Amino acid sequence: MLKLAPILLALIYGLVTWRFSVWRTKAELSAKSTLLRDPALLSITDRLAAALEMPAITVHVYEIEPVNGLAAPDGRIFLTRGFLRKFNEGIVSAEEMASVIAHELGHVALGHTRKRMIDFSGQNALRAALAMVLSRFIPGLGVWIANALTTLVAARLSRNDEYEADEYASALMVKAGFGTAPQKSLFQKLEALTQARAGTAPAWLMSHPKTADRIAAIERLEKAWGIGQA
Repeated sequence: MLKLAPILLALIYGLVTWRFSVWRTKAELSAKSTLLRDPALLSITDRLAAALEMPAITVHVYEIEPVNGLAAPDGRIFLTRGFLRKFNEGIVSAEEMASVIAHELGHVALGHTRKRMIDFSGQNALRAALAMVLSRFIPGLGVWIANALTTLVAARLSRNDEYEADEYASALMVKAGFGTAPQKSLFQKLEALTQARAGTAPAWLMSHPKTADRIAAIERLEKAWGIGQA
C-alpha cells in the first residue's frame, strides 16, 4: 500500500487541480467578457446558426489583447478583444471570423472542451506520479523528464483535437455558404498575428498543428467532398 501512496496522492492532486481549474476558468471568463454586439458579426453568427438549425449562436468578447478564439468548458464561445480589433481594423474579414467561431463550435460539439479539462487533471496526476517515481532513480532530472513527457503527450492530444475542429468548421462553413477559402486565408494570417505567442517552439511541441499542415488537411477534405479549391 505504501508503494501506491505516491500514485494515489498524484491522482487526488489531479482531481483537486481539475476542479479548481474549471471554477477559475469560468469565473475569469465571466468577469472579463461581454456579449458580441457587432452587427456584421451578428449577421455571420445568424448564418452559422441557420446552417446548424439553431435559433441563435451566442458569442462573447473576452477582454484581453492576445488574438484568439476559445470555447469554455461550459460550452460558451469567446473571441478576444484583440481579435475583434483586428476585424475592426480590416486585417481580418467577417468570413474569416466566421471560421473562428465555427472552429470553436466544433470543439464544443465534439466534446473537446470537457475532455481537455479531464486531460488537464490526468496530465497533472501523471506528471506528479512520474516525478515522484523518476526522482527516486534520477535525482535532479526526474522532474524535468516527467514534465517533458507529459508536455509531449498533451501537445499531441491537443493537435488531434485541432484537426477535428478544423474539419467540423470546414463542413459548417460550406453548409453556411461561406466555403473553406476564409478558413484557409485566416490560417495564413494567424501565424503573423500570433507570432509573439508561438515563438520558435518546434511544431511537435506546440498545441496547434503547423499552418501548412492544417491547410493541406482542409484541401484534402475539399477533394473528398468534390468542391473547388480556392
